[in-house]
Amino acid sequence: MAVGLKARQGFGRAVHVLVLLFFSVALGFPFYWMVITSFKQNPDLYNLKNNPFIFNMKPTLEHVTFLFRETLFLRWLGNTLFAGICVVTITLLLAVPAAYALTRITGRWGGHVGIAIFLTYLVPPTLLFIPLSRIVALLGLQDTLWSIIVVYPSFTIPFSIWLLMGFFKSIPRELEDAAMVDGLTRFQAFLKLVIPISVSGILTVVIFTFTLVTQEFVYALTFISSASHQTVGVGVPIYLVRGDVYYWGSLMAACLISALPIGILYNLFLDRFIAGFTVGSVK
Repeated sequence: MAVGLKARQGFGRAVHVLVLLFFSVALGFPFYWMVITSFKQNPDLYNLKNNPFIFNMKPTLEHVTFLFRETLFLRWLGNTLFAGICVVTITLLLAVPAAYALTRITGRWGGHVGIAIFLTYLVPPTLLFIPLSRIVALLGLQDTLWSIIVVYPSFTIPFSIWLLMGFFKSIPRELEDAAMVDGLTRFQAFLKLVIPISVSGILTVVIFTFTLVTQEFVYALTFISSASHQTVGVGVPIYLVRGDVYYWGSLMAACLISALPIGILYNLFLDRFIAGFTVGSVK
């Protein structure tokens, strides 16, 4: 009996290790591939007889040098960071109080309104970029970063409201009632009590919103034409793919440099990020 139990436990641990190993390799392989491609020499990169998973020739910085000298990559990174900070700020300022109001103040119909708001997030950008380009033109924001800063909240805010509503519902009303009995107004209870408790949900909104800004393509391509105003998501594929010539080494270097900060951010706050998505589903 004991031998059988130990065998089952050993088998379970082996399966657990194999599953972790599989997902670690699967998730880490894209970064490994980007590193290998970024520092391979072109003869090594394009020779079909060479092993694509190792350096068959001495590594080189040629692709990274080309990326920084022949493109506006640093400018694109700065544009993306600026747009991301602005969009995250606008999203938080509007989504947090809206989600709280729909959860606590509006009554039963607040949930239905929240679902209706979330449905607007599901409308594909391919249907909206033409009317939105008209609005951008009327505002005089063509070919500026402000065009996407104004437009991006149209899809970050709906999802953020829906996400935060689930998070606020998990916070007992009794906590706010006790705070208001102690003399706080509802707004003070919201700032001093609800916001600190909701850090996980708010952090999820920040990461989600910033990731969308770095990955979005259609609106940035439509509203911005100058190379100096582009974001990473548009500038890299446009200026490193020239006709049928693909600068694979520089493309992978750009992807690696752009992805690493977000990857590190996800890993640092992974527990809070998961809590932000799941806490509204359990009480």
